[in-house]
Amino acid sequence: MTDRHLSALAAALDEELPAAAALRRRIHARPCLSGAEAPTRDLVLAALPAGSTTKVAGTGAVVRIGGPGPAVAVRAELDALAVTEKTGAAWTSEHPGLMHACGHDVHLAALTALARAVDRTGGPAPLLAVLQPREETYPSGARAIVEDGILDREQCRSVIGAHVQPLLPAGTVACTPGGVNASSDEFTVTVHGRSGHAAYPHLTRDPVVTLAHLVVALQSLVSRGTDPMSHVVLSVTTLTAGTAANVLPATAQARGTLRALGTGDRDTLHTRLAEVCALVAQAHGCTAEVDLTRGEPVLDNDAALTAATRPLLGSLGLRIGDDLRSAGSDDFSFFCAQLPSLMLFVGTHGGTEQLHSPTFLPPDERIRDIAHAMLAGYLAAAELHT
Repeated sequence: MTDRHLSALAAALDEELPAAAALRRRIHARPCLSGAEAPTRDLVLAALPAGSTTKVAGTGAVVRIGGPGPAVAVRAELDALAVTEKTGAAWTSEHPGLMHACGHDVHLAALTALARAVDRTGGPAPLLAVLQPREETYPSGARAIVEDGILDREQCRSVIGAHVQPLLPAGTVACTPGGVNASSDEFTVTVHGRSGHAAYPHLTRDPVVTLAHLVVALQSLVSRGTDPMSHVVLSVTTLTAGTAANVLPATAQARGTLRALGTGDRDTLHTRLAEVCALVAQAHGCTAEVDLTRGEPVLDNDAALTAATRPLLGSLGLRIGDDLRSAGSDDFSFFCAQLPSLMLFVGTHGGTEQLHSPTFLPPDERIRDIAHAMLAGYLAAAELHT
């Protein structure tokens, strides 16, 4: 059954690619930030085949293609980034300061082509096209969709995602079991001291010097506090303090991110972060307040779904690359925590470009690769759950 559906759907999908490329360019030219994606959602909905449509997560939607029964969800993201585009494309962003710099325009076009092919040709299971908002920021759109219960109501059995990856050569797909993206948490540390004249530091409690020591101390949480074989990242990314050169301020603040591929490492870092901040601040006569925002969990690809998808990728002419794991994060992980799910990474540039760059612009040909990767995952999931 899978072979029959594979050849028919692949042929139908390829016929949809010119329209998908035109849709991609319209989406790219009109980027919308997280939480304001309704125009993008409506643009995609107009291109999708008629189906049972449910608005979800504020500016998202779920469209069922096919009849009743257990379904396979395929997800694409709606939101763009606050990046000023520098690609020089004829269809460059019409919204100053906003850009599809993460490939979401490609994902949406590919999902539309797949949905239209399934609608025309039929498939082994109903397809649930998930148009997800707020992948790039909190609160997570994937988490909102899971908590809404729509996947349960639609009898969803698996979720498939595919993401462009410029570190991989074009035509290559990483189909990796287990944890492939790290958990992602954000922290803000506020040091409270005593302000005063900069010429009389002995009469103050200097939060700036305290914060400087704190930043250095936090680096030891990874280098000396976790197993060297673990995949853990702690990065301090912003520092804020003071308004005048001759005044020591009352507070100083640092923000940053924590990434881990293991749940145990994640919990350990949370505990040790609070302890180190409190003790370093105390040593300098100050206090420290830590605000920790828990983000995405580890993105954990289902082993059986991964194994079933790999041969189908080869049948579609895609090369299976080496396993790819990174400290990057994606809220697709909330789907993985709910259902057997699979995120595929599809090559675009082979390391000559980066995601979130103002020059990131995969060619339209990559729509086919993403759509075929989605097709392989969809068929594998349908086969597993039949």
